[in-house]
Amino acid sequence: MRTLRLTLAYDGTDFLGWQVQSVGRTVQGELEAAVEKITGERVRLAGAGRTDSGVHALGQVASFRTTTTIPSDKLRLGLESALTAGDLAVLDVADVPEDFHARHSARGKLYRYQVLNSRLRAPLLRRFTWQVRAPLDRAAMREAAAVLVGTHDFSSFRLAGCDARTPVREMRRLELIEREDGVLWIELEASAFLRGMVRAIVGTLVEVGRGRRPASDMPAILASCDRGAAGRSAPACGLTLVRVAYE
Repeated sequence: MRTLRLTLAYDGTDFLGWQVQSVGRTVQGELEAAVEKITGERVRLAGAGRTDSGVHALGQVASFRTTTTIPSDKLRLGLESALTAGDLAVLDVADVPEDFHARHSARGKLYRYQVLNSRLRAPLLRRFTWQVRAPLDRAAMREAAAVLVGTHDFSSFRLAGCDARTPVREMRRLELIEREDGVLWIELEASAFLRGMVRAIVGTLVEVGRGRRPASDMPAILASCDRGAAGRSAPACGLTLVRVAYE
């Protein structure tokens, strides 16, 4: 038996998220069908993150166990040929130690959220950004974001139904990056993320930026451990899983 690691990129617009559903197109479902087509084996892939419907990835990671003897480079080419829709790519296939698991072995993740802060439409960006037409106070957003860096209970940014054993996470970096094309990147790097955590944080930061709540509210929001205290979740379209870190 071999353990293989896949590195993936996808446009999540037309997927119902990562996880296999009883009906509908999913990233996991497409990949498992491609693996079966190339190897003849029915496998269950483990993903590093269960991205929601509409969320994208530049560096998603999946793993599975297999008896196939197809070399990893040839397997990558085979999977690419089997994935014909064009919105899902296998960037790399690698043999890894037997005990490697895409989710359990992860030591951190980097997400990027893209906000188009402009009154003008940008048709080529609409699938990958959240357009916020009102001006955003970047300084206030940065002040609020700084409160979240460190190890905290992030229950205030956790969706109902999240099955994580603990809501405590280490936020290693939360940075706002201005780009020349008018897109604001909000990058969040943490040991791990709770379900809905990134979109809840971004939605709250945008409310601060629009002046709907002061940056000074953020410590109380975090301490409340109440999802109702934070802002509305940002749309899925602006979110991308950029990288998964391993030892």
